[in-house]
Amino acid sequence: MTTPLRLPKRLLVGNPMRSAQLAETLLPKRLALPVYCSDPISSNAYATQEIILVLALGGASMLLLTPWVAVAVVSLLALVTLSYRQTCHAYPDGGGAYAVSRANLGRNASLVAAAALMVDYVMTVAVSVASGVENFVSAFPHLRPYGVGLCIAFILVLTLMNLRGVRESGTLFAIPTYGFVLSVFVMLGVGFWNALNGHAPIAESADLGFAGVSPAGAALILLLLRAFASGCTSLTGVEAVSNGVPTFRTPKAHNASLTLLAMGGLSIAMMLGISVLSTWARVHIADSTDQLTNVPAGYEQRTVLAQLSAAVFGNNTVGFFAVQGFTTLILVLAANTAFNGFPILASILAEDRYLPKQLGRRGDRLVFSNGILILASIAGGLIVVFDGSVTRLIQLYILGVFVSFTLSQSGMVVYWRRRAADGGWTPKLVGSLLVNAVGAVATAVVLVIVLFTKFTHGAYLVVIAIPVLFLVMVRIHRHYQRVSRQLAPKAGGITLPSRIHAVVLISQVNEPSLKALAFARAIRPSTITALRVDTSPARTRKLIEEWEAREIPVPLTVVQSAFRDLTEPVLDYLSKIRVGPRDVVQVFVPEYVVGHWWEQVLHNQSALRLKSRLLYMPGVMVTSVPYQLSSAAPYSLARPGAGAEIAVPPTGSATGTSGPRAPSAQAAAPTDPPGRPDAAARDGADPSEGRERERSLASSQR
Repeated sequence: MTTPLRLPKRLLVGNPMRSAQLAETLLPKRLALPVYCSDPISSNAYATQEIILVLALGGASMLLLTPWVAVAVVSLLALVTLSYRQTCHAYPDGGGAYAVSRANLGRNASLVAAAALMVDYVMTVAVSVASGVENFVSAFPHLRPYGVGLCIAFILVLTLMNLRGVRESGTLFAIPTYGFVLSVFVMLGVGFWNALNGHAPIAESADLGFAGVSPAGAALILLLLRAFASGCTSLTGVEAVSNGVPTFRTPKAHNASLTLLAMGGLSIAMMLGISVLSTWARVHIADSTDQLTNVPAGYEQRTVLAQLSAAVFGNNTVGFFAVQGFTTLILVLAANTAFNGFPILASILAEDRYLPKQLGRRGDRLVFSNGILILASIAGGLIVVFDGSVTRLIQLYILGVFVSFTLSQSGMVVYWRRRAADGGWTPKLVGSLLVNAVGAVATAVVLVIVLFTKFTHGAYLVVIAIPVLFLVMVRIHRHYQRVSRQLAPKAGGITLPSRIHAVVLISQVNEPSLKALAFARAIRPSTITALRVDTSPARTRKLIEEWEAREIPVPLTVVQSAFRDLTEPVLDYLSKIRVGPRDVVQVFVPEYVVGHWWEQVLHNQSALRLKSRLLYMPGVMVTSVPYQLSSAAPYSLARPGAGAEIAVPPTGSATGTSGPRAPSAQAAAPTDPPGRPDAAARDGADPSEGRERERSLASSQR
C-alpha cells in the first residue's frame, strides 16, 4: 500500500525497482553519449568564448590567434580521448583515474585522483548550469536578474531526473544533446557556405574595439598560455565514460570506447568550426563592456554562439532561437555527466571505505541516490556563493580534472610496463604505452600552466579543497578500520548474561505503560522494577494511588528530580543498582507512535534524549515499546506472521493448525497487561486465581 507520505515521492521519482532489474538500466551507445558525454560536447558552447575573453586583453589583433589556440586544445583532447579508450579496456569495472591509480600508483595517488575528480564533478554542475542560464538570458535579457534562481531550479530538475534512473534520464537528455550537435553543425555549415560564397557572417560586435594594447615578449606568451588553459575546459567530462563502463551494455568496454571516439570526433569538429567562424565573423567580447570601445548606449554583450547564430540565421529568427534553445538545454544537461560520474565514483570509494557506506547503496530506482543529493547540494551552494557567475566559477574549473588526467595516464604507463614484464614487449603494447606516456607528459604540462595562470583568479580554492578532501577520506578509512578491529569477535565468543534486571519507565498508568510492563514480565527477568521520575508531586501521588488500586504486581520506585529533568535521575538510579559483573539491565521505554509530523513534535522528546544517553552506558539494553495511536493507522503494517501460510487440517482432526502451537492460557497470562482484573477471565480462568498468581510472582521478584 502506498502511504500518503510516499505518494509525492512516487509521482516525482517513480516506483521502486527490484535488484534483479539492474540489467534493464544498462545503456546502449546512443543513450550513453548524452548521459556521459554531454559535458565535453556542451563545453564547445563556451570554450571558444573563454579563449577569446583572454586574448581580448591583448587587443583585436590577438583574436586572430583563436583558431591556433583551439588547434592546440583539440590536439590535447584527441590524445586524452585515445588514452581513456585504453583505460576502458584495461579497467572495465569502472573507477577511471581512481581505479588506475589505486592499482598502479598506490593509495595516496588514488585518493588524490578521486578528490580531484569529485571537485571537478561539482564544478561541472555549477559551471554548466550557470553557463546554460547565461545563454538563456542572452535570448531573454529581462530574465537576467533571476539568474541564480533559474540555476537552482535547473539543478532541482536535474536531481529529480537522475533520481528516476540513468536510463530514463538518458532518454530525456538525448534530444537536447543531439539537437545541439545538429543545430551547431547546421549553423557552421551555413556560415562557412556563405563565407565561401563571399557573404561571410558579420557579428553584432564586429565594430567594437578594445581598450587594451597589443602585448609582446613574455606578456604575449603568458596571454597565450592563459587562453590555452581557458580553452582546455573542453576536456572536462572525458573521464566520465571510463568511470561508468559498468553501466554500458555488453560488450561494455568496446561500447564505452566507441562512445568516447564519437564524443572526441564531435567535440573536435565543433570547436575548430566555432573558433574559425568566430574569427571570420569578428566576434569581439570582453569581461565587461568597460574594456570595449565604440559601445552604443544600452548595449549588452551576448555569448559567442548567440552572436554567431544571429549573424548566420538573423537575429530573433527560428535558427537563432533553435541554437540558443538547444545550447541552453545541453549546457544545463551537461551537468548530467557529473550526476552520473560523481555517484558512481563515490560508491566505489564507499566500498573501499574511504567515504560513508551510505554512498555505496542504491536507491529505489537502482541509482546511488545519496551521491546525487550531495552533489546537487554542494553545486547549488557554489552557485549561490558565486552569484551564478560563469567568469568567477570557471576559474575554479579544470584544475581538478588535469590532476586526475595526469595520475590516470601515469598509472597506465605503469600498467603497460607490468604487462610487458609478464609477457614481453609487442608493437601494440609499445604503441599503447607511448600514447599514455605522451598524454601524461602533456596533461602534466597543462596542469602546471592551469595552476600558474589561474591560481590568483580563484584556483587556489581548489588547491585547498583537494588536500582537505584527501585528509577527510583518510580519516574515514581509519575510522572504519578501527571499528572493524573493535567489532571482530573474540576467540571465546560472547558470555551469556548471568541475570537480567528489567526497569520499566512509567509516567502514568495508561495503555502504553501497561503494555511495557507486560512485555517486561514476559521475558521473565530476574528482577523487575517500575521506575517513576518525580517531576510533579501531584501527578506522582495520583500514579501511586492508581498503582495500588489496580494491584499491579510490580514494585514501583519513585526517584526525585531536583531540576525537573528525566534523564539524569534515571542514569543516577541505574548507576546505583547492585548488579553482578555479568548482569544486564534492560530498560523498557514506552513510546507513542503518531502519524503526523506535528504530533511527533508533541511527543517522545524526553524518551529520545534518554535513549541517546543510555546508549553510552555499558551493561544497559534499551527496548522501545511502541503504542500506535489512531493517527498512525494509515501507516500501520501487517502483524508478524500475517503472510505465513496456514495449513487447513482434515475434517475431524484434533488439531486446529499445523503451525507453531498456540500458547496455553497459563503461558499467556504473564504477557497480559498487569493489574487488569479481566486478564485471566479472558483466558478462561478464574479472575481471583489470576490475581493470586500475579501476587505470587511479585513476591518472588521482590
